[in-house]
Amino acid sequence: MKHSPKNIFVHGAITPTKIAESIQHHSAKTDIGAHSIFLGQVRADELEGGMVIAIDYTAYEQMALEKMQEIREDIFAKYTLTCAHVYHSLGEVKVGELCLFVFTSSKHRKIAIDACEEMVERIKKELPIWGKEILENNSTSWKNNI
Repeated sequence: MKHSPKNIFVHGAITPTKIAESIQHHSAKTDIGAHSIFLGQVRADELEGGMVIAIDYTAYEQMALEKMQEIREDIFAKYTLTCAHVYHSLGEVKVGELCLFVFTSSKHRKIAIDACEEMVERIKKELPIWGKEILENNSTSWKNNI
């Protein structure tokens, strides 16, 4: 199933309201039996320079959107999904805030769960998105994308 490229980027943190609205929009779709949701949250990791207080995300946006479209097409070809949505933060996201939201829907839970997991792994490995960790002493460190 071919889908047109969608803008996955949100400036700043992904809000609980955005997540709730996304879920609510699917309540009218009566062919959905399961949703799987992944939420990525910024951790307060302790590094050599101090505690992480935020991550500043940047991306090669056009390349990321093209790659995301390719990933979506692969996932839809492999799994029988009703829909799939991805949102990733750009800019500064503070510790405790959400930076990645992946939402898959299908008739059955295993399909939704497996598709969501594969999509998250491919996003982390393949999209040109980088995070610079901001430490409590205002120093920065490029985040290891694991």
